[in-house]
Amino acid sequence: MQLPLISTVGVTVSKLVILKFGAGKFAEGFPVTLQIGMETTRPSSEVTGELPPDSELPLIFSRWQAIYRSLDLPSRPIGIPKSSAPLGGIEACSQAAGQLRARLNHWLQAESFRPIREQWLEKLQPAETIRVILQTTDLQLQQLPWHLWDLIERYPKAEFAFSTVTYEQINFAAASTPSVKILALLGDSTGIDIKTDRALLERLPDATITFLAEPARKDLTDQIWEQNWDILFFAGHSASSGTRETGRIYINSTENLTIHELRYALKKAVARGLKLAIFNSCDGLGLAREFADLQIPQMIVMREPVPDRVAQEFLKYFLEAFARNEPLYLAVREARERLQSLEGQFPCATWLPVIYQNLAETPMTWVAARTDSRRAPARVRHQIGLISLISVGIALLIMSIRYLGVLQPLELQAFDQLLQLRPQEKPDSRLLVVTITEADVQAQAQETRRGSLSDESLAQLLEKLASYQPLVIGLDIYRDYPVAKNLPWLSAYMQQNDRLVTICKVSDPQAGRVGVAPPPEIPSDRLGFSDLILDSDGVVRRQLLALTPPPASTCTAAYAFSMQLALRYLAAQNTSQGVLQETSLETSQNQLLQFTANGAWQLGKVHFQPIAAHTGGYQGIDAWGHQILLNYRAYHSPQEAIPQVTLSQVLSDQVDANQIKDRVVLIGTTAESFQDYSLTPYRTHQGMTQKVPGVILQAQMTSQLISAALAERPLLWTWTLWQEMIWVMAWSVTGGLLSQFVRRLPMGVMAVGGAIVILYGICLVVLIQWSGWIPLVPAALVLVSSSGIVYIKTYHIKTLAESQSLERSLRRSS
Repeated sequence: MQLPLISTVGVTVSKLVILKFGAGKFAEGFPVTLQIGMETTRPSSEVTGELPPDSELPLIFSRWQAIYRSLDLPSRPIGIPKSSAPLGGIEACSQAAGQLRARLNHWLQAESFRPIREQWLEKLQPAETIRVILQTTDLQLQQLPWHLWDLIERYPKAEFAFSTVTYEQINFAAASTPSVKILALLGDSTGIDIKTDRALLERLPDATITFLAEPARKDLTDQIWEQNWDILFFAGHSASSGTRETGRIYINSTENLTIHELRYALKKAVARGLKLAIFNSCDGLGLAREFADLQIPQMIVMREPVPDRVAQEFLKYFLEAFARNEPLYLAVREARERLQSLEGQFPCATWLPVIYQNLAETPMTWVAARTDSRRAPARVRHQIGLISLISVGIALLIMSIRYLGVLQPLELQAFDQLLQLRPQEKPDSRLLVVTITEADVQAQAQETRRGSLSDESLAQLLEKLASYQPLVIGLDIYRDYPVAKNLPWLSAYMQQNDRLVTICKVSDPQAGRVGVAPPPEIPSDRLGFSDLILDSDGVVRRQLLALTPPPASTCTAAYAFSMQLALRYLAAQNTSQGVLQETSLETSQNQLLQFTANGAWQLGKVHFQPIAAHTGGYQGIDAWGHQILLNYRAYHSPQEAIPQVTLSQVLSDQVDANQIKDRVVLIGTTAESFQDYSLTPYRTHQGMTQKVPGVILQAQMTSQLISAALAERPLLWTWTLWQEMIWVMAWSVTGGLLSQFVRRLPMGVMAVGGAIVILYGICLVVLIQWSGWIPLVPAALVLVSSSGIVYIKTYHIKTLAESQSLERSLRRSS
């Protein structure tokens, strides 16, 4: 059976971005809705925004258009009036284009449009293939050069297209054909060269092309009506009406047609499988807008009068890319951008090609079926192909199961084991934890105490610490009550000392989270929330850096306690060293923390990229706020990695001043009666999960941020979904090939076992050396599964062959 060469399924899964423009005008603004999802699936996220009024933008566009159309360029329009005198040369056109580009991007950076921009940057990665659909019927919006939007330019695999508000999927039975069927209509060629277009089409591989050179109307209609076509191509003169609502093509020197006059024939062609129409002619917006009613899947048109040379070069570049099976959108982008070499002679050539898309359809691809028997013997090639197909299928199945979260508990356990095998690190000497032990709590029996630390003891402790000059003091104790009236010094200290940071807990009635209010004396800029992210097994493996508190929360801190401590330590260090200007601590913090265009944070020398719902072994988690993976400082235990002294030791002067000077000092309880303990990924020698006090956990988080910002210890990172998919598929194919070529069962088991050891070693080395968390459990599962299934298949075939051989022998002997 011969496979068809046209496919409507993309070679790789890509992202689909839809920008819906609501009813509006440039004088009033436009409501906009952004939807983002995987190709062929429902959108996974949606956000709304608004583009503000801008009456100047259409005027700037009209000025550029007038200058462009007044240029004396050899092009393919008919019926487009030119100015009686040029409005400027190439330089004037380029200047007008630059003004239009600047104005467009200024408009798209409006504050009311920021939610859409931020959602784009958060959900989309520059390496992803992205189709951007601008869904609008407003002609002025469609005329704008959207390819110059800085977001589209920033994503090298993104291309935009227009779509109407109404669309419909066309159901047709795709015919199995040995080649791509193209109907090439070569219309009126007066004054232009369309022979080059024909020559370019004739060089296409695996294509059957029917050329109609200046046909009569009846001949054209008959050809469209009577055969199935994959692509309709037109080269010649065309024009749009003054309103750009209709288009007209000139099929010969005496006849011209609107799309409406070919309506019935074209509807028949679409129903039979017409997937793409290319109009390599001038002023095609009217053609596209009229063609959209016929629900053709894709169209490529030229938005303005196109010079003959530009039309030919675009067609050449597009066909080269498309025929080598590049996705249609990327082929258009590549061809469009390669036109830049002509812009010295033909300004704004890269502005002209544009795609019109039926939103209900998926772009076609060009699939060339080639057979090369010289590469390998047919039998080996068939075996390897079959094994690869089985292995890929197993990998897709396992990764699908993983995506549903079924493997998450196993992956987290494997991750914990790898963490514990890392070599030990030195304790972080920049931090010191003042612990309030059970004995310290009992020592305050004569004092008025509402928590683990009385006001009198806190006042003594802060006074002692202040004399040792720490850079930052973090009070990891809830104090939702005011200081006693008999301690005005403590109240004033807490209000005025900008080195003191305290905690509160965010409440969210809708989520059932009970909060704790902050100390009344502490201003909001010195508050940090203490909220933790717990996995399903209660273990803390993630760190929450920031969140947006609900309106009803009494704790309004936007940054985590650890983040506040790290920021203030780094700001104080840099200020003292002259790196930052001698300003307030808050100003220094703002200089340190920057926000990048892709939604990450820049702190010192490191990017803090927030984790998503599917990150590493995490699948489908609630990635609220700004979360990162917690890279515990490896030591005998997480608690021993942080230097500690007790409250009684500080109050009795049993500490060295150098233990406190220029450090981050955290104060918190370790008394078990207060039950402020959290589970960690580490295990005791008895196999029990290690618990650490909350203040030690906060110190671990603070240490991670400071070390990462100073480029001393990297953050934990994971691969993208596609990198993980390739990794898992590679191990699946490895398992299949091992079973295929190591036929003996004992040797095969040893080979697979050795591969698992290698896999485990690679994952451990990557974690130790580069702090990377790469898939271990899915890779091991596909390795075992593919090797087992391929072995069973091979054993079954071998057994069947031996049985048939034995049967033949018995027949001969009888």
